[in-house]
Amino acid sequence: MPPLLEIEDLQTHIRLKQATVRAVDGVSFRVEPGETLGIVGESGCGKTITALSIMNLLPVGGHIVGGSIRLNGQEISGLGDDDMRQVRGNEIGMIFQDPLTSLNPTMTVGKQIAEAVLLHREVTKQEAYDRAVEVLDLVGLPKAKERIGEYPHQFSGGMRQRVMIAMALACEPKLLIADEPTTALDVTIQKQILELIDDLRQRLHMSVLLVTHDLGVIAGRADRVAVMYAGRLAETADTATLFANPRHPYTEALFEALPEKSAETRQRLYSIPGAPPDLTHPPAGCRFAPRCRNAQERCRGEQPALISETPGHRFACFFPVGQAGKPGRAAPVTLEEAPVLAPVSPNGTETLLAVEHLVKDFPVTKGAILQRRVGSVSAVADVSFAIRRGETFGLVGESGCGKTTISRLIVGLDIPTSGTIHLGGKDITHSHGREYRRQRQKIQFMFQDSYASLDPRMRAGTILREPLAVQGIGSRRDQDRRIAEMLDHVGLPRSATERYPHEFSGGQRQRLGFARALVLQPELIVADEPVSALDVSIQAQLLNLMRELQRDLGLTYLFVSHDLGVVRYLSNYIGVMYLGKLVEAGPADEVYRTPAHPYTKGLIDSAPVADPDAEKAKTRSGVRGELPSAIHPPSGCRFRTRCPLASEICAEIEPPLRPFSGNGHLAACHFPLQPLVAAASPASAEAQAP
Repeated sequence: MPPLLEIEDLQTHIRLKQATVRAVDGVSFRVEPGETLGIVGESGCGKTITALSIMNLLPVGGHIVGGSIRLNGQEISGLGDDDMRQVRGNEIGMIFQDPLTSLNPTMTVGKQIAEAVLLHREVTKQEAYDRAVEVLDLVGLPKAKERIGEYPHQFSGGMRQRVMIAMALACEPKLLIADEPTTALDVTIQKQILELIDDLRQRLHMSVLLVTHDLGVIAGRADRVAVMYAGRLAETADTATLFANPRHPYTEALFEALPEKSAETRQRLYSIPGAPPDLTHPPAGCRFAPRCRNAQERCRGEQPALISETPGHRFACFFPVGQAGKPGRAAPVTLEEAPVLAPVSPNGTETLLAVEHLVKDFPVTKGAILQRRVGSVSAVADVSFAIRRGETFGLVGESGCGKTTISRLIVGLDIPTSGTIHLGGKDITHSHGREYRRQRQKIQFMFQDSYASLDPRMRAGTILREPLAVQGIGSRRDQDRRIAEMLDHVGLPRSATERYPHEFSGGQRQRLGFARALVLQPELIVADEPVSALDVSIQAQLLNLMRELQRDLGLTYLFVSHDLGVVRYLSNYIGVMYLGKLVEAGPADEVYRTPAHPYTKGLIDSAPVADPDAEKAKTRSGVRGELPSAIHPPSGCRFRTRCPLASEICAEIEPPLRPFSGNGHLAACHFPLQPLVAAASPASAEAQAP
């Protein structure tokens, strides 16, 4: 059969005031009927611009300047606006990365879906709304008929993504383009969305173009993979071949940067040096040569063409890696374990932070003027844990489970309803004035969104100086010396002090945020999802940096994330949160390998891994359904409404944390997945808490 989509030598440029960005430069590939093609690469490599070129939805200044795009044999790259509107949404549907900004906040979801049907089909308004209900049912939105009159802000992130998929499918397109459809979602919702796209592809006989930077997403869903770098194709092959034997050094480097690849062996993550080239003036030779560990003189002066040694596997490299290439895979570099300041054992090491019976309830009020309290949100419900000096405690769970609230309570951005927080043996829960500032100086925060947390009107030097000035530390010369030292620590040039936040890349901004957290020489750093929005290569750089500085400076981390692979790589201990409760805690490897709580196992099963065989072997056993409301949490065990093992006792009695090993492995479940330690009691369990 002829290909559904065929792209040949596509060239897309974006004209700026003083330069032209060659965003896509000579890309060719095809998508067969019913096939899923994955496009993977770092941010700025041209993945999204390629997808937008197909839809002719390029940003201001963007133009297709060469090449061909054919859909079912018809050339569509040169169509006018009116003709292209008949293709968009009708023959090609698109799921955008951020559904909240892609949906119209002033229109109900039913009206937005019906609008596409009315545009492309000769139907009545009622028939269009009936179709909207039909596709919302198709994508698994509960009570679709009742919810078509609601607005996007009334839906959760996962539900908004389902609405976005429904809108893309309303006219039964032949090709579905999914641009990073799960980047901002928890692993549980991510798994559901990916399974939904896969099911719909088979049911509706569609083709899918899946754009992502996550190799785990590609592994389980794509039939073939195209790896892009700096606007060009670096390698393309069927998924099994590419994952088993990558030939391009860039593809190999992406695999070596994955945390799950190093969590077992404790190897240092491979960090690709430098950054992608400026595409206003791309390098003359191989565009990856400045960052490639195998590059030779030929690579810097001559562009490699896509070649094929075996059918269907093409790569653009003069000195390929892999089984038939030279010089082959580089030897892994092992990172030394970050030393602790006291012996590591479940009992008796020095505790830096102790959180005891922490509770945080947020009031729910009603009324515009006389606001009456009508309820409360149980954000954190009786949570206790401890972090030993020099170690990392990873806190994982879905959005809304209380991770960020705990972080804010520890750094003093919120006040606990009850419970205590001890730092170095001193109660800092209710400290005030000078004592408050002195104690809080020892705890610093790394924010998830580094751009939003940095003042856009202040240069980097002023941003780093501000905490020192507020605390009255040192003369201006001393402060300059401290700032230069912190920039050296995080790998930024000292000249960066003169730049504004928008002049840094995403990874550089996160390094700047890390430097700001370090400038007061804290004992504890609370890192809230610091790598969730970063590419795998930039993520590896930051994770390696955090481990190295922990070793060099004796830092202690509370690391918050929904990614168990990242948490396992960085953490000594892991705590698993669910709807305000700590449901499992223990040594990182033990919790990951032998989870005792069904929720923990569900999180592990839901997380994508970069192994096609492992992904295909997975059953649909991840966490299903939506997180219940924290205003009216379920009685007994809060996880029971989503638990496959729940019975009557789960609704009546809340399970206590009980030990499952002598290493401080605890879980709160009536029907645990691992055997209990003999003769354990709740009191002894609390004594073993990490």
